Amino acid sequence: MIEVRDVSMRFRLTDDKIMSLKEFVTRKLSGKLKINEFWALKRASFDVYKGEVMGIIGHNGAGKSTILKVISGILKPTEGSVTSHGNIVPMLELGSGFDMDLTGHENIFLNGAILGYSEEFLQSKYDEIVAFSELGQFIEVPIRNYSSGMLARLAFSIATVVNPEILIVDEILSVGDADFQEKSRKRMLELMSGGTTVLFVSHSLQQIREMCDRVVWLEHGEVQMVGATKELCDAYEQS
Repeated sequence: MIEVRDVSMRFRLTDDKIMSLKEFVTRKLSGKLKINEFWALKRASFDVYKGEVMGIIGHNGAGKSTILKVISGILKPTEGSVTSHGNIVPMLELGSGFDMDLTGHENIFLNGAILGYSEEFLQSKYDEIVAFSELGQFIEVPIRNYSSGMLARLAFSIATVVNPEILIVDEILSVGDADFQEKSRKRMLELMSGGTTVLFVSHSLQQIREMCDRVVWLEHGEVQMVGATKELCDAYEQS
């Protein structure tokens, strides 16, 4: 379902904090702007097969979130290519695609439209989305007043109201209280049993061991290993 081939991602960072466009242009014209190159990914390659759950592990800064954004199409790789064979629903940064001044009710239709759902479909699933999110009366409150857990519950409820072909998840199962985490885990297992292909990042090796068929181990932007979950998690814990 997903083919990642020799993907590299370069970011250019300035040494100093630039406060305005004017300051950036002034420094650049005067030759005082120092830019460093940082490679978040270096020739990463792996495949994700139809219906499988692929976990991505690695320490902070390993490139996990970057590779998810490249696969989702949010970032264009500096080098290499990503080919996907199916509709991708990304669940990455909390609140992305939300308007903080709108209510939860209004954001269901806004975020759902961004994910490609029709208004008619969202109307038919509205009660189900609200019930799963457990937001109750808070659904009519502007989401700028939501906690990160409430945002996560709303985002998860919208994204998983149907079985997407490819679901990309970044740490979202670690947000919210224990009861909602367990409900989200069960919903993820339902999606997996229904044939959804899942790419899953988590710092919890327990979640990775429980939910993933195979694992990609990233370190400093490079693929260290790709293989069976138990083998890779054991190796990662011993590193």
